[in-house]
Amino acid sequence: MAATFAEAFHSSDWAWNAGWLHDLGKATNAFQSYLLRQNDLDDADYDADGSVSNHASAGAAYAQDQLGLPGKILAYVLAGHHAGLPDWDAGETGNAALSIRLEEGRQNLATISKHAGAVRANLRSLTRPVYVAQDNAHFWMRMLFSCLIDADRLDTESFCEPEKFASRGDFPTIGTLAPKLFQALEELERKAVASEVNTIRAEIRQACEAAAENTPGLFSLTVPTGGGKTLSAMAFAMRHALRHGKRRIIYVIPYTSIIEQTAKTLGGIFGPENIVEHHSNLDPERSTQRAEMAAENWDAPVIITTSVQFFESLYAAKTSSARKLHNIANSVVILDEAQMLPPELLTPCVDAINHLVSCFGVTLVLATATQPALPKLLPAREIIPNGLNLYARLQRTKINLPTDWQARTAWEDLARKLSAHEQVLCIVNTRRDCYELFSLMPEGAIHLSALMCGAHRSEVISEIKRRLMAGAPCRVISTQLVEAGVDIDFPVVYRALAGLDSIAQAAGRCNREGKLNASGRLGGVQVFIPPNPAPPGLLRKGEDTMREMPAIPGFDPQEPTSYTRYFENYYAKLNATTGRPGSKIIFNHDLVRDFPHVSFRTAAREFRMIDDAQQAVLVRWGDNDSLLNELRCIGPTRENMRALQRNCVNLPRRHVRAFHARGLIEEIQPDFWLWIGKYDRITGLDLFGEGFTVEEQIF
Repeated sequence: MAATFAEAFHSSDWAWNAGWLHDLGKATNAFQSYLLRQNDLDDADYDADGSVSNHASAGAAYAQDQLGLPGKILAYVLAGHHAGLPDWDAGETGNAALSIRLEEGRQNLATISKHAGAVRANLRSLTRPVYVAQDNAHFWMRMLFSCLIDADRLDTESFCEPEKFASRGDFPTIGTLAPKLFQALEELERKAVASEVNTIRAEIRQACEAAAENTPGLFSLTVPTGGGKTLSAMAFAMRHALRHGKRRIIYVIPYTSIIEQTAKTLGGIFGPENIVEHHSNLDPERSTQRAEMAAENWDAPVIITTSVQFFESLYAAKTSSARKLHNIANSVVILDEAQMLPPELLTPCVDAINHLVSCFGVTLVLATATQPALPKLLPAREIIPNGLNLYARLQRTKINLPTDWQARTAWEDLARKLSAHEQVLCIVNTRRDCYELFSLMPEGAIHLSALMCGAHRSEVISEIKRRLMAGAPCRVISTQLVEAGVDIDFPVVYRALAGLDSIAQAAGRCNREGKLNASGRLGGVQVFIPPNPAPPGLLRKGEDTMREMPAIPGFDPQEPTSYTRYFENYYAKLNATTGRPGSKIIFNHDLVRDFPHVSFRTAAREFRMIDDAQQAVLVRWGDNDSLLNELRCIGPTRENMRALQRNCVNLPRRHVRAFHARGLIEEIQPDFWLWIGKYDRITGLDLFGEGFTVEEQIF
């Protein structure tokens, strides 16, 4: 089974040997005695001293001793098939290090030489995968590891839970799903009102389908916000998968809020039962057993997941995270909003992209309205022909930059300007800014920030859409969370000074459907300089970079070439430090490139796309009291954790004890905190009376 999985990247012989060797250590008397005792079948012929060796280390030691360097590669895979990929040196991992476990394995081998010889007869000669260089061999080793883990778990499942095993893989094929997509797209185009925007969306789709005939590799899809990028990217992926025999389509999205929107759209086309969502916010009521099993190893034709899940899995050491990796090979990956890759992890993310494309048959699409200039990225082929001139034809807004870059706008003055508009969106940089500006707005204004739990925000966004559709007054003060793919359409948008990508995303919430164009007008996007600079860190770097851009000859904030210039300057500023105390801009590649002494476990710990400086705090919302009581009384379960996921607000972890001392939060289970202070139905968690600084409340 492992060998079959590894065919996708031409390494079947390696996976075959891993499959034969992984449980060699179970032949020891100690382990056999353990099995008999566990099944009440004690046998005096076995040593029943009660000690059970770590069975995974014996096969690892045998591989290294018998197969040389190839065996050392296999040793990592074999030793980690239960505990996870190890580091070579002890370091912080102590006795879990491979160098130590190999010695343990050799001691066990002495008692099972007869069995080892029998296994040796079944091993295959190994061919060196010539496309794997030593500085990126760790990706290939993870893929081998994935093949072994998935095969081992599935083989066990087929024996222990045959009904569950038999129900796996019961998904329609890409070939079956493709007609559903293209029929839906044709229907959408037939029903679409006649407009320049809808004409251009149809042209974008046609360009995507035409480009799908190209040979596999790395592509970019640069489409202005509102150009129908999601469905057009899916059309490319489907055509390309059919044309080149790709096994699945993996849609990678930076935020769970966009995932839910995308999953709803694609579920409406393919049927929700035919796509697999793999993210933390999945509602248990929408999760089937079939989908849950497919999420374990991504054995389904269409996967929708987060960039956190995708990239952290590529650097993972844990078996549960790495199990699915082999199913990424020979797939089409759509990386949506590619500019959202975390700058401090940009190099390892780009390495992963390059390696998937060059070594594992992946066609990867970088889809965004603001294409970043990713350093050291392989050359990407742009899907949209220059002749379509999308940005000029899809221009629905006029971005007005400050005329005086030193003049700051007081909140009171800004509130008066905003109040003069019936429908207006204002996006600011911090939760505190949002709260302070909102408090100056007239009654009926709407507040939107990450101090509101996810369920609360969803209700508010629905109300915003209702007001906009009805033509009712709608004045919204929001943090940048509204820029993350939220499908709303305002005639006027104000944006606090930020990076060019943020300004462009804000503009995507203005005149989104081009309704103003029919009367010869453009939506107005006004960039203003707020009373205080953005907090130190990535937001400040973006603001500082944007201040320098107008001095560049020919700079136009609505020209796609300006994004390239902006990102080049932005990444240059981040070359040494993110500006966040204690953080690193460059992932330590020595951890994975010191071949063959790879530090898998330490690398996995360091490659974190979500900052663990934040603590999720539960809030009371809707009818979740029974779930909170269940958590308090019996502890976390898979069901109550998923159900409560959208009832959380993230707060600085360093202040949790202070919140507790002030009687604002309660620890209802170890490391599970409940907010017992005020939670406002309008503004969410009431924090700003507690004296926290702007720097402490970034989002």
